[in-house]
Amino acid sequence: MLYFCEEPEVLLIHIRNAREGEAELLSEVGLRAWRKAMAAIGESDAMIDAARGAFANFVESAWLTITVVEVGSQVAGWAAREGLDETISDFWIDPAFTGQGLGSALLERIESDIAEQGFERVTLQTHSGNSEAIGFFRKHGYAIHWLSVAYNPKLDRDVPSVGLSKPLGAEDGGIYSPL
Repeated sequence: MLYFCEEPEVLLIHIRNAREGEAELLSEVGLRAWRKAMAAIGESDAMIDAARGAFANFVESAWLTITVVEVGSQVAGWAAREGLDETISDFWIDPAFTGQGLGSALLERIESDIAEQGFERVTLQTHSGNSEAIGFFRKHGYAIHWLSVAYNPKLDRDVPSVGLSKPLGAEDGGIYSPL
């Protein structure tokens, strides 16, 4: 008998800095991911228009703070550290690419960048109804540290949010080991 075993598809993941002139492409990726994330709290046409404008303005002005993940040569997502500090201000994976390890690879790179700059902790926030994102970050070692409701001028409404953080450094919880 002859058995044929097809090799699993290997994704060629590339992580790089954003490039000037990619604002429209990155904005659309971010908007698609945002729409999926906002489904839990509802969205209106006015919110979509406001989000589209916010993404375009942010990506155009802050492209130097953005790290992009690609599959092959196709942009699949991006993350930003707007203040170039320990806070991830944006983290967006195109819904067509979720569940393929791209978010994990991008998060690992961002955490590495933050650690290399001497920060001891990574922080971020998301709306409290974004269970997919909360689950993703908790799976990667993040814990929820606060819950708040604050007015979001970009969305022109109050949004309940959770703050998550993760200590960087020793995987063993800080216990010294000479080996």
